[in-house]
Amino acid sequence: MRDLTWLSEAQMRRIEPYFPLSHGVPRVDDRRIVSGIIFVIRNGLRWRDAPAEYGPHKTIYNRFMRWSRLDVFNKIFAALAAKGGKPDQLMIDATHLKAHRTAASLLKKGLFPDVSDAPKAV
Repeated sequence: MRDLTWLSEAQMRRIEPYFPLSHGVPRVDDRRIVSGIIFVIRNGLRWRDAPAEYGPHKTIYNRFMRWSRLDVFNKIFAALAAKGGKPDQLMIDATHLKAHRTAASLLKKGLFPDVSDAPKAV
């Protein structure tokens, strides 16, 4: 059995007010599609690798793109964060990116501007 993520009915009731209205043809089951979006993003999958239980991968992708352009997810996140109150702790992400191996020599070659006010070594 797969370890699929499904939003509960209570979770759906909390976020449904932020969904855009359907124009014309009724939308495919919102719970199934939003759960599929969460599953794909949480697991770092390609859209086409979404399990079939969530519906066609193209539908999941299209809904994500359309609602992202409409800021639906940003509104949901902001509203849920605001309801949570002031946090007890703040966390700092320590993610870093590796520089390309040639980046270390840019300063030596004068290709990287020196913007510091530190005195120059002789």
